Amino acid sequence: MPDHISKQFDMELENIRTRVLQMGGLVEQQIRAAMEALQDGDVDRLDRVIADDAKVNAFEVAIDEDCQHIIARRQPAASDLRMVITVIKTITDLERIGDEAQKVARVGRSMYQSSRYPTPRFREADKMAKSALAMLHRALDAFARLDTTAAVELAEEDMMLDEDYASELRSQITYMMEDPRTITLSIDTLFICKAIERIGDHAKNISEYVVYLVKGKDIRHTSLEDKKRETQSQDPA
Repeated sequence: MPDHISKQFDMELENIRTRVLQMGGLVEQQIRAAMEALQDGDVDRLDRVIADDAKVNAFEVAIDEDCQHIIARRQPAASDLRMVITVIKTITDLERIGDEAQKVARVGRSMYQSSRYPTPRFREADKMAKSALAMLHRALDAFARLDTTAAVELAEEDMMLDEDYASELRSQITYMMEDPRTITLSIDTLFICKAIERIGDHAKNISEYVVYLVKGKDIRHTSLEDKKRETQSQDPA
């Protein structure tokens, strides 16, 4: 490949990497805004979170189209092809995280419009959201720095987030059993917590794609021990 074409190709790859991080930043803002509006009972802001999901979707469509053009025009191989595939997978998870943030906003809006004000019960959801946001930020940082060690860390953190959701599920079941009048409120709260738990799943996925990008190994659906072994192995030649 002539040098000037090679440099142009590198610029195209770097451009899509940058835009993935921009999309990730937007998704982080969506989650943060949804949780803050939920805590404050700010229905107008919840409406904006719902409406702004279209921006996340537009990012996914645009980046996906660019990736398709790169594959068609450049026919990348080896690590360059893995980069394009990783980007496509990553933006899919980011778009789904945006959907979960929108879900939090939709449920929250419904709760406030129906005069259900469970602010004390949002404490666990807020704790879970802080953990999920930290996981997403760590995953995006791993993507930016090609850091494979994050995959194991986020797998462990995702397990803890799953445990937090299971604990909240038990608490809400107790509330419903003690007072059937809380059933609707408890179900809404669980919808919010489940959406947050799913955000953690998607963040973990993103960190695993980085391992595929750097090492050419798919560590999805593997045990934590296998993840540790694969991330500590030498990179492919």
